[in-house]
Order: sequence, then C-alpha cells, then structure tokens
Amino acid sequence: MLSVDAARHSESANGWWEQRRLRYSIGLVVAGLLAFVCYVGVVDRGISTGVMPDAEITLFTTAFQAVGYLFMVALANVCYFAGALSESLVKPTNPDRYRHVMFWLGFWFSVLLPFSIPALVARSYLLHRSAAFGL
Repeated sequence: MLSVDAARHSESANGWWEQRRLRYSIGLVVAGLLAFVCYVGVVDRGISTGVMPDAEITLFTTAFQAVGYLFMVALANVCYFAGALSESLVKPTNPDRYRHVMFWLGFWFSVLLPFSIPALVARSYLLHRSAAFGL
C-alpha cells in the first residue's frame, strides 16, 4: 500500500510531466516537418546529380511517410510516460532537477531522432557520389 507521501509525490510527478506533454508533442511535429524538408533536399540533390536516379518523392510516398510519422509521434507520447515512471523507480533526492534533466534529455533525443533519416540518406548519397565520380 502506498503511503500518503508516496501517493502525493506520484500525483505531483504525473502532473508535472502532463503539463509539458503539449510542448513535447509540438516539438516532435516541428522536428518531423523540418526533417522531411531536409530529406527532400537530400533526395532532390541525389536525383539532380544522377547519383540516386531511382529515388522519387511522390504524393504517395509523402502521404505514406506522414502517416508513419504520426504513428511514431503517438508511440513517442506513449514512451513519454517513462519520465514519470522512471521517477517513481529511481526516487531522486531532488525531483525538480531530475524532472528537468530527464525532460530535456528525452525532448532533444526525440526531436533529433527524425533527422537520422535524412542524415542516413545524405550518407548514402555521399558514398554513392564518391563511387560514381571517383572522389
């Protein structure tokens, strides 16, 4: 059975994390849009230089990626519960500092993760470019 202090702490932790969920979700949406713009730029460059002749960006691929990204945003929001859960497991001595550090670590990891796709495509472009042009 939870003590009164433990129940109050859990309620306070959940409230703290829920107050920041909208900021987290907006960050994910903005990051997804910017990462897609980067992806389009890299693929367009690959197509125009002839390094990625089979690549294409169509309405279908754009819609498919958008739906996939919305699914990932939903999954990321489910994983967002890990913040409050980790606090109940770790029981930090300074909950306020712990919350801020964990929130910003999780936020920046989640915001930077969508950029891994255009980065991988750019890497592929550079490797194929150097092989095609002997660079």
